[in-house]
Amino acid sequence: MIFAINEINKNEDLLPNLSLGYAIYDTCNSITRAVEQMFALITGSDVYVPNYQCYINSSLAAVIGESSSTISISMATILGIYQYPQISYFSSLPALSNKKEFPSFLRTIPSDTFQSKAFAYLVKHFDWKWVGTLAEDIEYGIQGVQLFREEVEKYGVCIAFAEKVPLTFSRATYQQIAETIKSSNAKVIVVFSGDSNLLPLVEEIAKQNITGITWLASEAWSTATYILKENQIKHFEGTLGFAITKSHIPGLHEFLVGLHPFNEPQDMFIKELWENIFECLWNPGVKHDRRECTGVENLAELTSTFLDTSELRITSNVYNAVYAIAHALHNLESCEEGRGPFKEGRCADIHAFEPSQLLHYLKRMQFLDKAGNIQYFDENGDTVAKYDLVNWQRGTDGSVVVKTVGRYDGSKLGVELEINMEAIYWNGGQKEPPASVCSKSCSQGTRRSAQKGQPVCCFDCVECPDGMITNGTDFAECIMCPEDFWSNARRDHCVPKDSEFLSFGESLGIILTVLALIGTLVTFSIIMIFLKYMKTPIVRANNLELSFLLLFSLLLCFLCALTFMGEPSMQMCIMRQTGFAISFVLSISCILVKTLVVLLAFKMTLPNQNAMKRFRPLHQRLIIITTTLVQIGICVGFMVSSPPSVNRNRDTVISKIILECNEGPELALFCILGYIGFLAVINFVLAFLARNLPDNFNEAKFITFSLLVFVVVWISFIPGYISTKGKYLIAVEIFAILSSSFGLLVCIFFPKCYIILLKPEMNTKNSLMGRPNKH
Repeated sequence: MIFAINEINKNEDLLPNLSLGYAIYDTCNSITRAVEQMFALITGSDVYVPNYQCYINSSLAAVIGESSSTISISMATILGIYQYPQISYFSSLPALSNKKEFPSFLRTIPSDTFQSKAFAYLVKHFDWKWVGTLAEDIEYGIQGVQLFREEVEKYGVCIAFAEKVPLTFSRATYQQIAETIKSSNAKVIVVFSGDSNLLPLVEEIAKQNITGITWLASEAWSTATYILKENQIKHFEGTLGFAITKSHIPGLHEFLVGLHPFNEPQDMFIKELWENIFECLWNPGVKHDRRECTGVENLAELTSTFLDTSELRITSNVYNAVYAIAHALHNLESCEEGRGPFKEGRCADIHAFEPSQLLHYLKRMQFLDKAGNIQYFDENGDTVAKYDLVNWQRGTDGSVVVKTVGRYDGSKLGVELEINMEAIYWNGGQKEPPASVCSKSCSQGTRRSAQKGQPVCCFDCVECPDGMITNGTDFAECIMCPEDFWSNARRDHCVPKDSEFLSFGESLGIILTVLALIGTLVTFSIIMIFLKYMKTPIVRANNLELSFLLLFSLLLCFLCALTFMGEPSMQMCIMRQTGFAISFVLSISCILVKTLVVLLAFKMTLPNQNAMKRFRPLHQRLIIITTTLVQIGICVGFMVSSPPSVNRNRDTVISKIILECNEGPELALFCILGYIGFLAVINFVLAFLARNLPDNFNEAKFITFSLLVFVVVWISFIPGYISTKGKYLIAVEIFAILSSSFGLLVCIFFPKCYIILLKPEMNTKNSLMGRPNKH
């Protein structure tokens, strides 16, 4: 501060007609003493009288200080009443940004709000999810940690533990903190504290041999490597921290070396400094161990941290605070009457201005510092947040050196944090940043499942259910695959769903195809047998035309079953529906007419009965055509109102797309089956009535049994149709078609074939008429 004031007083461009003076007070880290000194400054007297000023024109322009946020709050409360500007160089507590409580407080150090954000960016950058915190038990530490917690929680980071560093020495407390750190799996710990209160904790950490921790140091101790003894270095090497930006002040080193207690006006201050640097006393007394100071000691010959100007951090904040006041005074003095900022364009008098008038200029001043950076205060009295990211590394001599490995600049939105990864040294000499997580990352195909009673960062990895995936790590929820896609075995990729239908190549398809072909072949064989033995009595006696028509319809039934297999298409859907409906109605109609013929033939043998003469072949054909046309009409009606289409069924088997024919409403199927059933029941009743006919006309018995099989098969089909889905529903339909077709074929035609092929002696007119065969 003294150097800056001297420099300004020699500057012909800045306040050329004025000289700045100063008064130095030591608060001795006491709020009470700081308050007393504030009153002394304001009143101009050591005896304070409220709202009274000893001098009409006070020379007090502004106050620089204090370093402690707690003391700065008490000072700012008093100075704010009178609007005296106060600029702190080290008080970073966020509460001091509140202009309603502290209207005249400004600072050249960034608020801890920005430091907490910088730590949050750092934690996010290295993907640390499980972090411990230590806070000095004062507002600086408590608020710093609280702000940090609020910031990192936005990035899904959890606090593993939060401990407070006591202000008074308590070995049990330090032991408990060290044990907490040792038992936790958090490998990163953020510490908001001053340096002195960390000394006992540093000793305890070394005592319990805790290593592998990356410490994140707040600016209050990020450069305080002197707290480490040689045997403690391995526990804290690799520490990362944010420090006030380092700068260079030209001429400061020469100024310090040239200080001497005998030629400086501030000799009392220099004498006290002299005693500390050279470990001597000006008046040691008889019994004191220290030697007497002579004044011939030479600072230039001394190696001392006091003379080291290579790490100027807090020092530069003081330097800038002095220059901020000087530039504000310069702007106040340079005001032109009539264009001033106050009432009616007035300007303030540089020799008699109000504190609030200087505060007005301080809030609006800007200047370039020695490093070329623009210095100004925002609406909260804060400076632009800039930090150096520093790293504790071992020097060539084994000591700890502070190396800058990055920058934080709050004015660079989106790229606030810059890190030189290659320059960082990690604890234990690791080449990669440590992982600090409560639970290991969940791999692709799994999701996080929170552990009961634990923070969200502690979780188990659960495999995604079928149809859902995660294509990255640490997913909170699995992603549903698109409609026509399904998860692969690893649950990390969606693949197109398999299309499923009853194909000819699968086992079930092969079995049903073989059965259909056997039925077709058997039917065709019977047709051939009937053609060969067409003139034999048993073939002619059973209405040759109706037999061939029935065999043709059964042939269609067997072939129709094949249309239900294979990949569905519009044409196949139409063919299967109409083919099934018409072929079965045709077969049932033929059986109906055959039954009527048998009944009427029997009735014709009774006296005065001529029914058979009226029921000619033309009438028989008309019945078959009429009943078949009704079924055709039903099919056409439903196809016009609801045309068949190929449906992609995604609901029955969620992992597959079942290709099936959408044959319109279920009402269409039940109407078709209902009509076939109606004819079958009528047929069954008529056949049942003919059960007592003589053995010569025993076809009615076989028709009755065949229709019984037919009805039972299709009644059993209904619950199977309702309870079965997908390709197995098609299999049930095919099985019903084949079963009922085989039932009709076997029961009606096999007895005739048995007689034709194996009992030819029964295939005579006499046998059919019930007469004995002539030899």
